[in-house]
Amino acid sequence: MLEDSHIGFIGGGNMGEALIKGLLNASLLTSDRLHVFDVVASRMEYLAGKYQVQTATNIGQLAGSCHMIVLAVKPQNMASVLAELKLHLSHKPVVLSIAAGVPLSTLTSGLGEGIPIIRVMPNTPAIVLEAASALARGPHVTDGQMLEGLALFRAVGKAVEVEEKWMDAVTGLSGSGPAYLLLVMESLIDGGVLMGLPRQVARDLVVQTMLGTAKMVQETGNHPAELKDLITSPGGTTICGLQALEAGSIRGSLIRAVEAATLRSRELGKE
Repeated sequence: MLEDSHIGFIGGGNMGEALIKGLLNASLLTSDRLHVFDVVASRMEYLAGKYQVQTATNIGQLAGSCHMIVLAVKPQNMASVLAELKLHLSHKPVVLSIAAGVPLSTLTSGLGEGIPIIRVMPNTPAIVLEAASALARGPHVTDGQMLEGLALFRAVGKAVEVEEKWMDAVTGLSGSGPAYLLLVMESLIDGGVLMGLPRQVARDLVVQTMLGTAKMVQETGNHPAELKDLITSPGGTTICGLQALEAGSIRGSLIRAVEAATLRSRELGKE
């Protein structure tokens, strides 16, 4: 599907590097078909040295070589990137944006009508090829182009297609979700230390507990509440711990976190 494509990355930060690594690890593309432009020359040199990708001297050179272009730049830099890129899209490549809070309408306005555009919300576990990504297509994206976009992001984890109206909620849930879980992990580790465990032991136990629990939910297909009940004995230690969490309103706090991040994503889309 992607084997005959040339893919360009405008922005060679962590997410761009993760996608390059994923594509190469999955043998979906060879390094001579991956192109990068970054305003920081040393970053391009690093990526070329580590992955043997092709580097471009400017956006126009990169755009002219590629069938798919990934915009991996910060939202505040998007306007200037779109203005430059617009001048080099006569061949109508697929443009995928991973900038948080930048809607398809802004991308279309910046690039012009007729360009196939896909808005993507990945998350940071992409750096270990375990991302959760959601993709929303613009009006000029064909089914075949959407499949190529999904294949690109499945190289770094799971990827699903959603309607754009859900993208702010996706941002609040899976986009920001790793930070919520890291805070939970940090708190559990500190709890272990409070109870006398060496910090490294507590860390190792918490990390494996999170990994194993996620895998258990994924592989059994059971509702998390069902699995929770299986390990919660009457009068046991787990129910006492759960009672303490419920007293601290953990459910409401996590739900409100998703809501707050979603609302902020909507605000960013209007700025």
